[in-house]
Amino acid sequence: MTTANTVNLAMMALLSAAVLDGCSAQVAASKRAEAKSRGATEPCFGIARAGRNDCRTHAHVCAGWSRHDRDPGAFVYVPAGTCERIAGGQLDES
Repeated sequence: MTTANTVNLAMMALLSAAVLDGCSAQVAASKRAEAKSRGATEPCFGIARAGRNDCRTHAHVCAGWSRHDRDPGAFVYVPAGTCERIAGGQLDES
């Protein structure tokens, strides 16, 4: 592999990371604003359906990327005070 190829690959990796980070920030702001308009104010972990998580976490780069139902690392916004009443719901990521 030539130096030019290595530099090109590094640049592509950096640009991809920036795009994904921008995606997650934009989606997070949108989802949070939507949740606030409905009165929702807290993320509830462990209840999201596959592909229906609301935001980026350590396990996902963007909203909608959870791979299975009830992923403990994925969350959805719910009305304040309801998360702990939902079976499997947790306020903190486990």
